[in-house]
Amino acid sequence: MNHSTWIGRSVARLLPSTPFTEKKPASALKGPAPATADGDGPPAAVRSTRERLEATLRQEGEALSPRLLRRSLEDLQAIIDPQVSEVEGGRRAMVLAEWYAAAPAGQRQDLWLLMSELFLADTEKAKAAQARLAAAVGTPEQAVAEVHYRRATVSPRRRLLQRFSVYPGGVQFLVEMRAEMLPFLKTDKRLMALDVEMEYMFSTWFDVGFLDLRRISWDSPASLIEKLIQYEAVHDIKSWADVKNRLDSDRRCYGFFHPRLPGVPLIFVEVALVDEMAEGIMPLLDEQAAAADLGKATTAIFYSISNTQPGLRGVSFGDSLIKRVVETLKDEFPKLKVFATLSPIPGLRSWLGKNAAALLDRLADKERAALGHALGTGAPTPGGFLAAIETPLDLPEKSPVRQLLLQCAAHYLGQGLKNGKPLDPVARFHLGNGARVERLNWAADPSPKGLRQSYGLMVNYLYDLKRLDRHLALLAQGKVPVSTGIHDLYI
Repeated sequence: MNHSTWIGRSVARLLPSTPFTEKKPASALKGPAPATADGDGPPAAVRSTRERLEATLRQEGEALSPRLLRRSLEDLQAIIDPQVSEVEGGRRAMVLAEWYAAAPAGQRQDLWLLMSELFLADTEKAKAAQARLAAAVGTPEQAVAEVHYRRATVSPRRRLLQRFSVYPGGVQFLVEMRAEMLPFLKTDKRLMALDVEMEYMFSTWFDVGFLDLRRISWDSPASLIEKLIQYEAVHDIKSWADVKNRLDSDRRCYGFFHPRLPGVPLIFVEVALVDEMAEGIMPLLDEQAAAADLGKATTAIFYSISNTQPGLRGVSFGDSLIKRVVETLKDEFPKLKVFATLSPIPGLRSWLGKNAAALLDRLADKERAALGHALGTGAPTPGGFLAAIETPLDLPEKSPVRQLLLQCAAHYLGQGLKNGKPLDPVARFHLGNGARVERLNWAADPSPKGLRQSYGLMVNYLYDLKRLDRHLALLAQGKVPVSTGIHDLYI
């Protein structure tokens, strides 16, 4: 059975008597016809989507022919036809989603362009509504005029996305479609409108008020535990014994779930319950270690937080997850007093490679002399320093090289800002939640990944529940909240 026949039968089965099937029973969702552009001569210039819709022949490099591009646009428009119900629109969206699942990448990209560029708000209606709002300012009609103006600026694209969300699996389809589209945004700005619209819609659909916090344990369904193995992004899970250790009696794992994606945690956090702030990841990942005595646990260490859906980029629920988990743990374990992370510093190596010279210039003469002596180069150079820290585990505790690496890391975390936000992505997340930079830990992650991204260093971010708002206020002023120990390391 060819692709066109399959689509036709699917439409006929799902929509047996609608104007949609009578208008376009099968051809609307056919694959592209053979290319008709001439093979000789220089390649044709890239045409805009509107130019392609008005053309007759397909040019080299174009996925859908003009005829099929027009029919795809008609299919999208039919989904939001004002004459059909939400349910009917959802069915039409489901048929298109089935075609999309089997379509080549180029045809999928053409569909993105149609959704992004051809579903715009009516400019004239928006201007008229804006004029009415301006005329109503200061009058009793202002509030109503403002509502009408907002409605006039809403694009049909938003209604299109809503129709996709009607059918079962539609929300997952949109999330996966955006994940597939994200890598193309840098090179094709035409997709930005669709991306912004999807981010806005997802922020509404995935509001934390609609999310369910659940504990994931060893007794959870195997399919759910497999999701942990699949999506763990900080410390790879190597085996079933490894994941069982992370779900042991002295551990907790919680995830946020959405009713339209019930089998997949949108984000999950792994927690170790211990009697002091952890200074290294290996003891926490040790499968042979005995479980900690929960009666003595005073500290909850958040050692891994993983998002599972790239398509939800820009939708923030990590801060709510941590705060909800803190409240849940406090209810279960009243003795817990300290809530902190043991976090990687993923941006340290690349930042230090670009800023080593400037940091060396900040050293006092005595420190420069000691560093040069340790490096055996006389006057220390950025290249000599960077070469010496390639094997950080070999550096003695009192080594000036080791001390400078710690100072550099403290500077990066506590003073490295861009546009008022921390440079490091993990720091940006936790500091944006109200935590503070508490402590640097030497050789905390001696794994190849840990050495590669931060020379084995890890950091504790402390969630002081009484000072979260104060820390956020400091950050808003361009000041990173840090402990005295971190501050004392500044160069």
